[in-house]
Amino acid sequence: MRVELKKRLTVQRMVLIAVLIAFHVVVTRFLSIQTPFVRIGFGFLAIVFAAVLLGTVEAAIVGGVSDLLGALLFPSGPFFPGFTLTAVLTGVVFGLFLHKKVTILRAIFSSAIVEFVLGMILNTIWICVLYGKAFLVMLPTRAMQAVGMFFVQVVMIILLNELLFKRLKGVVKEGER
Repeated sequence: MRVELKKRLTVQRMVLIAVLIAFHVVVTRFLSIQTPFVRIGFGFLAIVFAAVLLGTVEAAIVGGVSDLLGALLFPSGPFFPGFTLTAVLTGVVFGLFLHKKVTILRAIFSSAIVEFVLGMILNTIWICVLYGKAFLVMLPTRAMQAVGMFFVQVVMIILLNELLFKRLKGVVKEGER
């Protein structure tokens, strides 16, 4: 167990995790379209990068830590730990589906779970708890966001796999030797 942990926590991996956390915070907080109830952006890419290149645990760390740092450094509303839980679960889902092999089917399943279960259902519950809104009133708007982001995620994952991930996986693995 100890050898496995040591092998996983190389300086290269820690630096990559830190860079992905910074990327996620910047893209999510400054380059997203955001209202109190809907956020459309590309912050998910940092979690997908971590999932594909590093693994499930690292992707969960990127999701959770970036959510915490973003909320502390650049708040866009009250902090609510439910959103951090969703961010961690997003990393887990992408890690479980995309770490070993990226395929169109895996991209579709992981994005569907992230957008329709975690984003549309779980985050809508958190918004309702936080703001006292009715779930069924919020659902249509959140569903439209989920559908749009689902297609964006699937296309981006497939494109990045073809253009980038296949090349970067070799670099990350080579640096660990």
